[in-house]
Amino acid sequence: MASDGGRRRNGRGASAAARAAAAALAEITGRRTETVLGVRREEDGWSVLVEVVELSRVPNSTDVLGSYRVTVDRDGELTGYERVRRYQRGQTGGEEP
Repeated sequence: MASDGGRRRNGRGASAAARAAAAALAEITGRRTETVLGVRREEDGWSVLVEVVELSRVPNSTDVLGSYRVTVDRDGELTGYERVRRYQRGQTGGEEP
């Protein structure tokens, strides 16, 4: 099952899955990914929470961001995504579901 570095046999590690999820989300939405907020191993791959800039504003502290839950399989292929939260960059509170 799990071996060193959070890898599964015949699978990818958490950091590779996070990179693949962020890249796939940027490609499909056409939006710039800001950061990876979390990674969780799932039965058939990975669930990755990615922050995306949905609307750039001046000053950038008023940008509108979105948190997306992205799922990728063990090979790093996108299997689904959904926006779980939308907020202004400087906003505090409102933890993820």
